[in-house]
Amino acid sequence: MRFGLQLGYWGARPPAQAAEMVIAAEEIGFDAVFTAESWGSDAFTPLAWWGSATRRVRLGTSVAQLSARTPTATAMAALTLDHLSGGRAVLGLGVSGPQVVEGWYGQPFEKPLRRTREYVDIVRQVLAREGKVTSDGPHYPLPYRGPGATGLGKPLKPITHPLRADIPIWLGAEGPKNVALTAEIADGWLAIYYTPRLAGMYDEWLDEGFARPGARRSRADFEIAASCQVLITDDTRGELDRIKPVMALYIGGMGAEELNFHAQVYRRMGYGEVVDEITTLFRSGRKDEAAAAVPDELILDTAIIGDEAHVREQLEVWAKAGVGMLLVTTHSVDQLRALAPLVQG
Repeated sequence: MRFGLQLGYWGARPPAQAAEMVIAAEEIGFDAVFTAESWGSDAFTPLAWWGSATRRVRLGTSVAQLSARTPTATAMAALTLDHLSGGRAVLGLGVSGPQVVEGWYGQPFEKPLRRTREYVDIVRQVLAREGKVTSDGPHYPLPYRGPGATGLGKPLKPITHPLRADIPIWLGAEGPKNVALTAEIADGWLAIYYTPRLAGMYDEWLDEGFARPGARRSRADFEIAASCQVLITDDTRGELDRIKPVMALYIGGMGAEELNFHAQVYRRMGYGEVVDEITTLFRSGRKDEAAAAVPDELILDTAIIGDEAHVREQLEVWAKAGVGMLLVTTHSVDQLRALAPLVQG
């Protein structure tokens, strides 16, 4: 089992100990550091800034949102980061949700699977640098010939030669069709709210993608990285209570009531009635009650919390389920260093 540090995206301000945690993660033996974005901080700049103090850990976006940049702009950012880091970039991509895509980026959310396929193809063309980059669209036509075009656009080839022509592309995916697409066209899966007890279901989705003609990878060389709260503590009760308001937000308040991808994940786990209750409470302004309605087992399905012996035991469970890397969210250097014996042994 390998470990990645998940720094996520920022709140009102940059996280206080992020720079120290990045350095500590490399010292402890973490394999990678990841950042995210939503509608505030971006995913690439923190990796370039904090990652400059490291020499070994991979630097990944988990995830860079498709609608935030054109495919060619994303490829430029990835190849730049890869050069600056000496070949350590991992490009994690995701579609986000309609509220962010249409409300923040001002773009249509429709056909996310087709957009993802087209987007990844263009990024790979840029990185391969085997010819001029073109796309028939319909989502990202190159050259652009639509309304308002001058007709002067021409296919181009990146000026900068990528350090690596095949930077790993991992996709953030939650539903069956998206996970299957990930197995078909990507090098890894960034799984959020993963639970080992549903590994068989995930395997069916992945195997569908691996079996498609032209699939890039097989299970043997495909990376599965699952986000997971891993906390070594003697106060499991206190940690569960601390996490519940966050879970209530993601389950009951993220996205639109009729389309919340995180809520759908927990419905597949069998928490449909709980999700309905949390959503009703949260969206009526009763946030404390929504948090109280989050059952302990819902959190423990997707997190590892307990003393060192329990955490070590659960790491084996997750590894046997097929997870190759845990993307650990933590908020202090001390919590991070508490994981050192598990990372190193």
